[in-house]
Amino acid sequence: MTADSHALATTEQSPVAALPHDSRGGIGAPVLGMLLFLTSEVMFFAGLFAAYFNVRASATVWPPDEFEHTLQIFPLVGPATVLLVLSSVTAQFAIWAIRRGDRTAFIRNQAVTVALGIVFLIMQGVDYSQLGSEGLGLSSGTFGTTYYTLTGFHGAHVFGGVIMLTVVLYRGLAGQFSPRHHDAVEAASLYWHFVDIVWILLFSLLYLVPGK
Repeated sequence: MTADSHALATTEQSPVAALPHDSRGGIGAPVLGMLLFLTSEVMFFAGLFAAYFNVRASATVWPPDEFEHTLQIFPLVGPATVLLVLSSVTAQFAIWAIRRGDRTAFIRNQAVTVALGIVFLIMQGVDYSQLGSEGLGLSSGTFGTTYYTLTGFHGAHVFGGVIMLTVVLYRGLAGQFSPRHHDAVEAASLYWHFVDIVWILLFSLLYLVPGK
């Protein structure tokens, strides 16, 4: 059997293995699916922001006098914000690493991203506990309701993102990604960047915009 006939026989027996990676520059199905999902998420958070602005505009005083000094950037929220922004940076480093085939750098940056996401959730939980001890709860009027609704839904998205990134890390440790096959990494990174951007908007709105 000649080399050409052997290659042809191998191709006929295993057509999937013989197919090359799509190098035409198109968007992979996982990435496209994530982009469509994020489009719906943008509309979801836009609705929450619109509700917050409506409640705030209708209030005579915002925040209420009893909660004027309750929301503080330090010692937890500010550092937690820095960690979340940093996690978005390491997520991008992981993408760049797998694109160039550096599995070690990819796994290291992916693990750091997961760890930072977990630390952010822990810090948010501690902050919630402290706010509750100071009297700010979900039932503390419209101020408490809007605060916990906005930050709580975001926290739920961070939790989902941590799970997603952990699955990607597990698959990376199993050697399932390469410079030609890493759409799942790209999709998870897009989601994490979105979560980061939403928190920056929330942080600015809740902690930096002055009251009235």
